[in-house]
Amino acid sequence: MTPSQTIGPFFGFALPWPDGELVVPAQTPGAIRLFGRVLDGKGEPITDALIESWQCDADGRYAGGGAATWFRGFGRCPTDRDGAFAILTVKPGTIRIADFVYAPHVLLSVHARGLLKRVSTRIYFPDEPEANAGDPVLACVADGAQRATLIAAATNEGYRFDIRLQGDRETVFFDV
Repeated sequence: MTPSQTIGPFFGFALPWPDGELVVPAQTPGAIRLFGRVLDGKGEPITDALIESWQCDADGRYAGGGAATWFRGFGRCPTDRDGAFAILTVKPGTIRIADFVYAPHVLLSVHARGLLKRVSTRIYFPDEPEANAGDPVLACVADGAQRATLIAAATNEGYRFDIRLQGDRETVFFDV
């Protein structure tokens, strides 16, 4: 078996596409901006990471599963020289699968040099306290400080979600 190895940085030219950060068209009513920075263990920006997002629409439906045809549900955004990323989307709805009810959230994958495999996390919304309290995945993160790394901050510009790959306030990542 061939071992994993890093070969980057290559994300800046190999994977993004022109409207990758637009999960919904720019003029979509109710569109929100998810933004933040990707930081290393010292708090320094990671300038060549790639963020992928995947989510359901406002009614809790995934693309191809009954969502509107204009809803892609997937975004891809490279970080800039400040480690910043931004995705234009709609706030997802509650998801019901079998007996489980999941709070509105956005799934994120982070690809970056030095990572042999992508890391995955979730963005939950601060204005959904009741739904967040009942989410079975969020409930697995018992430590309050760690749990806080999964909740975006509401701002006048949208929802801010900084991703810390290591160190103080490291973002919780999930096995996928």
